[in-house]
Amino acid sequence: MSTTTELLKQPTAYQNLAQPRILVVEDEANLLEAIKMNLELEGYEVVAAITGPMALKKFSEERFNLVVLDIMLPELDGYQVCQTIRVTNSETPILFLTAKDTSEDKVLGLKMGADDYLTKPFNLEELLLRVKVLIRHSMKGTAGEKNTHVFHFDDNEIDFSTFTAKGKSKKPIQLTKREAALLKLLIERKNEVVSRKQILQTVWGYDVFPSTRTIDNFILTFRKYFEKDSRNPKYFHSIRGVGYKFTDR
Repeated sequence: MSTTTELLKQPTAYQNLAQPRILVVEDEANLLEAIKMNLELEGYEVVAAITGPMALKKFSEERFNLVVLDIMLPELDGYQVCQTIRVTNSETPILFLTAKDTSEDKVLGLKMGADDYLTKPFNLEELLLRVKVLIRHSMKGTAGEKNTHVFHFDDNEIDFSTFTAKGKSKKPIQLTKREAALLKLLIERKNEVVSRKQILQTVWGYDVFPSTRTIDNFILTFRKYFEKDSRNPKYFHSIRGVGYKFTDR
């Protein structure tokens, strides 16, 4: 098709790169097939998922340049899928495609980490255009974008792209993937209490349920890394019976 040809002729972002890959998460079979077919006609490689857990499994195992994500999904909704992805990946664009069309829904979707929001029923040409723009952005990668992976609070530093940090000792800290995921979740929800349930679903996975003590131990470790006085924490707080909170004030 002409659109595909024009895309491949672009001089910078697309030349000499692998075929762009898109994860489409939609539980309505006919719509999923229609979206998949039209994206493939535009030259994209498309992988489909029909549930939230299936989407997270595929995303963790494969490389994607874009996620097209429905909100009303079985087992795990699109908001939770989006936020779980964002804990470990802030680069891959996410496009919500949903029947939920109130301004509150859109604000919540963007707050969860989505890059764009298209409501059903939608115009196919508009969908393809938005996909093209998001794909181009995902394959560009600038130095400025890489800097957004580094978070500073007082004299502390966390680099989420390398899973490294510098705390009160000034010595390099090598974070585990789960430590980085929990830090990112708490920091992104700064000054808000994050419930134990949300932490379990987002950081440990939909069907894994460690004890509350496990999360407490992570918080104690963060205090050792970053707090000047771990007994009187300034940043990492346990809210008894509710959840956990990060503050940098």
